[in-house]
Amino acid sequence: MAKKAKTRFVCQECGYTTFKYIGCCPNCGQWNTIVEEREETVPVKEDRHNRVSLQGERSKPQKLTSIQHSKVDRIQTELSELNRVLGGGVVPGSLVLIGGDPGIGKSTLLLQISQQLTLAEQKVLYVTGEESGEQVKLRAERLSQKGNDFYIYPETNMTEIRHAIEDLQPDIVIVDSIQTMVEEDITSAAGSVSQVRETTADLMKIAKTNGIAIFIVGHVTKEGALAGPRMLEHMVDTVLYFEGDRYQSFRILRAVKNRFGSTNEIGIFEMRQQGLVEVKNPSEVFLEERLEGASGSAIVVAMEGTRPILVEIQALLSPTLYGNARRTSSGLDYNRISLILAVLEKRSGLSLQNQDAYLKATGGVKLDEPAIDLAIAMAIVSSYKEQETQSKDCFVGEIGLTGEIRSVTRVEQRIQEAKKLGFQRIFIPKNNLQDWKPIAGIEVIGVATIKEAIRYVFQ
Repeated sequence: MAKKAKTRFVCQECGYTTFKYIGCCPNCGQWNTIVEEREETVPVKEDRHNRVSLQGERSKPQKLTSIQHSKVDRIQTELSELNRVLGGGVVPGSLVLIGGDPGIGKSTLLLQISQQLTLAEQKVLYVTGEESGEQVKLRAERLSQKGNDFYIYPETNMTEIRHAIEDLQPDIVIVDSIQTMVEEDITSAAGSVSQVRETTADLMKIAKTNGIAIFIVGHVTKEGALAGPRMLEHMVDTVLYFEGDRYQSFRILRAVKNRFGSTNEIGIFEMRQQGLVEVKNPSEVFLEERLEGASGSAIVVAMEGTRPILVEIQALLSPTLYGNARRTSSGLDYNRISLILAVLEKRSGLSLQNQDAYLKATGGVKLDEPAIDLAIAMAIVSSYKEQETQSKDCFVGEIGLTGEIRSVTRVEQRIQEAKKLGFQRIFIPKNNLQDWKPIAGIEVIGVATIKEAIRYVFQ
C-alpha cells in the first residue's frame, strides 16, 4: 500500500496548525514562525504506542486496592540545592525537563550530576545530540569527571537510543537536548512540534515502564519560554528553569512544576572554573554589596518555596521631563509597582504622578509574592524623600488598595532568617502579631497601614 503524505503548516512558537501557509500566526501573533511539515502515514509498530517495558511486560487494568505501593527511595546527589528543588532527590521513573538560556549551565549541571550519581553506584547514560563524544569528554575532564558506569552516546535517532537503553539497562538517562532527537517514522525536521511531542512521549513511556529517571534539556525561545508545544510541560513530571545573567556568576534553579515536591523552590549556584558550586546562604550573597547610607533601598524577607531569603529592593525616583511618567522594573512585576505607586499617592499624600520610577530586585532574583509590597513601598518613599532606611531594618507585608497592611504566611520563619543575619528590627503586618510568641534578639514592629509604616521608618 502506497504511503500518503500529509502537508501541514505548524507555528514553531505555539504549535498552531493549519493546512495553508500564512505569514502571521493567528494564535500567538508572531510573524514568520509558520513552517511546513510533511508527515507520512506509515504502518506503526504495535509496541510503539503501548506501554511495554524493556522486558516485554505490558500494562493492564488493575483494581486500585490490588496495586502494591512501596516507598520509593530517592536518589541523592551531592548538591543539596538540587535535591531541595527536586523535592528531596531524584525519583526513579521520573521525567525531568530543564530549560534555560544558551550558555547558562544546563549541560554543566547535568554532567556534574552524572559524576555524582556514578560515584553512588548508579549507571548513567548521557545521550548528546549537539556534541560529539570527544567534546563531552573535554568538558568532563575540566569538571574532573570520574566514574566507570558513565556512558556517552552521541545519537539523535530515538530507535537507536531505545536499543541502547535496552542493552545497557541504565538507572539514569540524560538527553541533551530534546530538540535534536528525531523519530524516524516522522518526516518533519528535528525540533519541530511533531518531533518534540513524539520523542518526549517515547521517553515518558521508557521512564514509567522501567523505573528509569530521565533528564531532558529543552531549548527556550527568545521570550524565555520553553520551545515546542505547551504539551511538553504537561507531559513531564518536573519542570526546572535555569535563570540568571550568563555574564554573572550566580545561577538560580527554579521548579515551576513538580509532581513529587513543592513548586517555586529555588536552588542557588555559583559558576566557577570547576563547575557549579552551591551557595549555602543565598541571603548573604544578595546583601553583600549593599551600599550603607544610600536612599532608595529596603530589605525584604521573601519566601521562595520553603526557604526564606533576604533580598535588597532598590528604587530610584526622578522628576519627569517629558510626557507621562516612566515606570521600569527588573525582577519585579510591573503591574505590582504601578499599584503600589497609586496607593502611596492616594493614601499617603505623596506626589508621584510626575516622577519617573525605576525599581529592581538585586542579585538577579525574581520576586512575585505579595509579602514584598511593604519593602517596595519603603524603597520608593526612601528615594522620594532622599532619606535612607536604617541598615538593620527589614520589611514584610502585603499592601491593600485602601492602604492597609495585610497578613502574610510563615512570618516566624522570616523573622528567624532576619535575626540570623543580624537585623535588629523587622516590620510586619499587625495581624501577624496575634497568637505568636516574641523572638528574642530582634524587635518586631506591627503596622496596620502604609501611613503608619512610613511614620515609623521616616520619623
